Formats: sequence, structure tokens, C-alpha cells
Amino acid sequence: MQSKRFKRAPVILAGIVLALVCGLRVWNPDLLERAECMTYDLRVRHAQHFPAPAATNLAFVAMDDSSIAAIRHKLLGLPYGLYWPRHVYGRVVEELSVQGAKSIAFDVLFGELRPDHAAVQMAGGGMMESDDFFALQTHQASNVIAAFTVDVTPPDLFATNSLALGDISTEKDSDGVLRRIKSFNLKWHPAFKSAARQMDINLGDARILPDKIILPLPNGTNYPVALDRDGNFDLTDFVGDEIPKNMKRFDKPYERIWDLGIVMAAQELNLDLAHAEVDLPRGKIAFRGTSGVERTIPVDRDGFFYINWQLTATDARVTRASIEDVLKQDKLRLKGGTNLPAPFQGKLVVIGSAAQGNDLSDHGATPLENDTLLVSKHWNVANSVIKGQFIWRAPLWLEIALILVLGVFTAVITWRLRAVAASVAVVLLMAVYFGGAFFVFTHFRWWLPMVYPLGGAMLALHGILLVHLVVFEEHAKRRVKSVFSKMISPEIVNELLRVEEFKIGGAHREVTVFFADVRGFTTLTDQMQESVAEFVRKNQVEFSVAEKYFEESARETLEIVNVYLSAVAEAVKDNGGTLDKYIGDCVMAFWNAPTPNEKHAVAAVRAAIDAQRAIHELNVKREADNSAREIDSRARVAAGLPPKLLNVSLQLGTGINTGLVTVGLMGSDAHGFNYTVFGREVNLASRLEGVSGSGRIIISDLTYFQLLRHAPELAATCVELFPVTVKGLKDAVRIYEVPWQENK
Repeated sequence: MQSKRFKRAPVILAGIVLALVCGLRVWNPDLLERAECMTYDLRVRHAQHFPAPAATNLAFVAMDDSSIAAIRHKLLGLPYGLYWPRHVYGRVVEELSVQGAKSIAFDVLFGELRPDHAAVQMAGGGMMESDDFFALQTHQASNVIAAFTVDVTPPDLFATNSLALGDISTEKDSDGVLRRIKSFNLKWHPAFKSAARQMDINLGDARILPDKIILPLPNGTNYPVALDRDGNFDLTDFVGDEIPKNMKRFDKPYERIWDLGIVMAAQELNLDLAHAEVDLPRGKIAFRGTSGVERTIPVDRDGFFYINWQLTATDARVTRASIEDVLKQDKLRLKGGTNLPAPFQGKLVVIGSAAQGNDLSDHGATPLENDTLLVSKHWNVANSVIKGQFIWRAPLWLEIALILVLGVFTAVITWRLRAVAASVAVVLLMAVYFGGAFFVFTHFRWWLPMVYPLGGAMLALHGILLVHLVVFEEHAKRRVKSVFSKMISPEIVNELLRVEEFKIGGAHREVTVFFADVRGFTTLTDQMQESVAEFVRKNQVEFSVAEKYFEESARETLEIVNVYLSAVAEAVKDNGGTLDKYIGDCVMAFWNAPTPNEKHAVAAVRAAIDAQRAIHELNVKREADNSAREIDSRARVAAGLPPKLLNVSLQLGTGINTGLVTVGLMGSDAHGFNYTVFGREVNLASRLEGVSGSGRIIISDLTYFQLLRHAPELAATCVELFPVTVKGLKDAVRIYEVPWQENK
């Protein structure tokens, strides 16, 4: 199959489509983000069928409905409602610490002290405030991670006795699905908080630069706060020279509070969170541990990263118990129980809610399930950091590159193949990319884009190019067929359609022109008409009936000439010629346009020989029919109808010339086109047909020279005649006769 060359129009069209797709991706990244996230969710669920190695020391202590009911029914001696006194959590911390938990992380906010809660009776008989008891157990455990959000900071009593604060903020995507988590939030210095309240400043909009912090004021101006080389600010910029006793003049403007899961993993790996390398513009946060462990989290410019959802709340790899069970074991231990089990030894424990239908309910949609315990985000983040397996989303430059590469492949496939084959190939390519995207996510957690590459670069581009091909290319092919289908053989038409660029407008080209005239046809027509006229006069036929006889004679005459002309036309097409037109009883044809033919003169001469032989065979058949025709004619006369003349032999006179002519379409869209040739050499071919006589083929010297070059055996049969002078030419023309009779 002849390969296509790219034309300018489809290349420009493909470029425009790809530019639009890339432009939408760059300038409106949220346009199809929801659809892309849906493909991400499918990949997350698919990855569950191929479990990756997970940390073995993750645990969950659940505040479930049974625990709420048990505490309400005096599990701890007194009935407590839904909002438990802090000493309940203190007892849980006490038991987990005794069991040897490596860290105890709360997914429960303690935003203020509660002096209204009942005091706790200590072993010595004394009483202790519930908050103080919780703080004491937290301090003694020395591994408690207190919950923090931007809006809720635990009181100093809890914060200072905790090992660290862990951010438990949740920001769902626009479709309500929790896919990402922010790596850290900022806990601002009290001076900044106070200034924000007084000047109505949103600290979330603050710009943090290496040498200053720019606070945006409501009136559109900025309030800059200078930082020294150590990143400290001067408190006197806010309060003047009177510095509160509990504050330092030079201090950090904020503290990074890392996500709770990150803090848990840091306990396991001994990561130094205080000296993390935060490079949000380059999309990474790097941690280093005391034992040489390193972890780098891929983040966006706002510090968000995708949760590697792998472990559900019911996963057997997560040790689970209810607070009720922990409190019961704590009671047994305080009563002197020994040899008690320690399921949480060495575990990273998360304490959170698994309750249903109350204020403690913490459910929501994740890529794994539509209804998930959101507390599970913490051990999934911790597991991701511990195992060093993060969701790596393709950066913008790679997504653009994929769009362009897949788009180019799609354009090439669409252009090179036929519509059905191209569609099948594009679908297969889409399937390969789709499967590849699932594979790399399942095994490597690489999130390659799907919507823009598949939907924009492939599906949309393929569809648009197909429309272009159907509307424009196929229209052009139909136009070519309409012009040439009756002029040349179907095989040559198909070959012509496979040629990407051919000129059907004006072109200067060497062709061989062929004229063949049916000799004796005019005489035959006159004889047939005269025979009918004589019959009408002799029999005094009425005018209306006579008119029918003349029409019948005309139809028969036309049928006879069409039989002869068809024989000539078939010979032209069989030899690869272009049938130009019928001029009365004459056939005009030419070779070497629109499809090239190096041996065009040879083909034209062979067509002339075949035409002469076809006419001869036709004459033989027609003469053989004369006996039956004579009987039919007598029967017609007896029936009062005009007789039929006997078949007479018609001859063919042929003239052929080779030379440079103008070739192309003549006409208009409104009145039709004809693909033809014109020029001096065309006129000469016509003149040679005029001097050819009957049953002869006359060629010019230029055609003869072509025969010498390409078919010397055929040229050797030619006979040179005396030069002739033809109308329109001053000099005599050398001519040759081509014999066509077959040797018996």
C-alpha cells in the first residue's frame, strides 16, 4: 500500500487540537480534575487486589458505640455521657503506656480545659482534677501525640506534657472525597495571632519569604515583619519595648505542626521533623533520621500530598480494640491483675472514633469506599512514610509531554490507516495506555494522567481528524471518482485515489493523444433514414406513425454506433488510457495523465491495435447475423413495418501523436468538469486521424521514436509513409502506419 504523506490542513488541525488540550490543562487545571480523580479512585480500588507490604505495628483504639454505652453504664464507677471526662482518656493512656505502646496519637481534639469535670480519686485517697490526671498520664507516658488543627490548639497543660502535636485537619476535594492531606499547618506565635485579631488579618494568606513575612491588610496594603538570618522576628515590632515575661524578644514566628500520621512515622523511624527540608516550589519535603533513614514526600505547592490508601479500619494488619476493652484491662491491672496480655506493645496507636450516628461520628468518602472511618487516614499516612511508598502524581510538564506524544501517535495512525482500521488501532492504543497507567499505579504508585491524554489527545483528536477526512478528504475523493470513473478503468481510479498529490488543475505534460473515428457511420445513418422515408412515401403512412418509424430507426442507429464506440473505449481503458470524450462517432483518449505511464506511447498504440481487432471481430459477428436479419426484414414488410437493412461493416480510422500539451480540468462546479488535454499536439493527432482512412492506424514520428525506445519489436513492424501536410502546420509531418491484422 502506498503510504500517505501528511498534508498541511490535517497537520495544522492536529496542532490546533493539541494546543487547545494543552492550553486547557495549563490555564484551567480544575476543568476536568474531578473526572481525573475518578480514574484515580478506580486505580486505588484496583490496587487493593495486589496488597503491598505494610507496617506491622499499626494499631487502632476505637471509641465505638459499645464503649459509649459501657461508660454510660458505670464502667468507671460513675455514669458519664457522650463527652467523657478527661480522666477517661488518661486511663487509656495509662494502660497503653504500661503495655509498651511506642506512640499514642489522639484523633480527638481537646480545645479547652474542663474544670467542671469530676475529679479523680487517687490511690492515696487524694483527689485530682480530671484535666490534671490526663496531663499527668500524658507526661508519664512521654509518647503521646496531641491533636491539633488551625482552629483548635490544645491548652498548654496538654501541649507541654505531650511529646508533640499532630495535625488532624481534613480537607476533602470538591466532590467530597478525601484523597489528600496537608503535610503540615502553622501554629503561629501568639503575637501574630493577636495582631491578626486586631487588624483583621487572615494568617492563611501570609507570604513567608526568607527575610520577612508579609501580612495582607484588609485595605489592600501589606504589613511586613522582618526576619533575621535565623528566621526569628523581633517581638518589639508588635508590643513595643514592654515584652511579656513569658515571651522572648526574638522568637520563631510560627511552628510547623506536622500531620499526625507523619509524626507517628517519625517516632518509628526517628526522623528529625524540626529540621525537615521543605521545598514546596520543587514539590518535595525531605526528612532525615538519626540512623541514616531518609524519606522524601512528593507535595504540591500548598504542601498537600495524596494519601496512599491501603489499610482500612478492618484490615487484619491493623491491631484493633475498643476503648472499653482497654479500660477493662486497666481496671484489672489496678486491682492487681498479672500476666495480662499486651497487644499494643511496640505499636503506633491511634485513638479515634468509630461511633455511628452521634457527634463523635467521623465517616466520609475515600477512594476506597464511600463510607470510611476517616481516622484510618492517620495509619495510612504513617504506613506510607514508614514504607517510603508515596503517591507520585505526574507533574504538569510530563502530562503535557504525554498529551503531545499520544496525540502525535493518534494523528499518524488516523492519517495512515483507513477509518475503521484507524479507529481500532486508536482504541487499542488507548487500552494499552489505560492498562499501563493501572499497572504502574498498582505496582509503583505512579499516577499517570488519563483524562486529558485519552480523552483530549486521543479520542477527541481522532474524532476531529476522522470528521476532517470524511468531510474534506472523502469529498475530494468523491470528486475525483465523479470526474474519472467513466474516463479510466476502476483499477486506475483506485490507484489515483491512493496518490496523495496529483494535479487535476492545469499542468504541462508529455502525453500520447489518440483519436479513432468510426468510418461509414454517416453513410449508414443516411441509408437507414432514406429506407424509412421511402417506406413512408410508398405506403402513405400517417404522420404520427411515420414519426415513430423514424424514432425507431434513430434508436437503432445510435445502438449501432454505441456498440462500435464501446469496443474502442474498452480497448482504451484496458490499456490504461484516459477516455476523454466522444465527438460524434469519434473517440478521443490520452495516456500519461492523470496517472503517469513512462510507456504511454506504447500503451496508446497497443490500444489502437486492440480497437481495430475488436472492430474487425464486431464486423464479422454483424455480417454473420445478416441471414437472420434478412428473414426478420421480410417479416416486418409483410406486417406493414419498415424493413431493416442488412448489417454493413464499419471501419476505424486512428490517429496518434505524442508531445507536450496542457492537461487539466475544464469547466466549473455549477456546470460540471471534464478532464482533458489541448494544444498543438492534440490538433496534430486529430489531423492524423483524418488522413488515416479506413481500417488504418497512423502515428507521428514522435510516437514512433517512443516505440523505438520502449518497444522496438513493435516499432519494427511499422511502415513509414510519405510525409503529409496537415491543416494548421506549415511543415510536412513524417508519419508511420501500424499494422494490426493478426498473422494467420
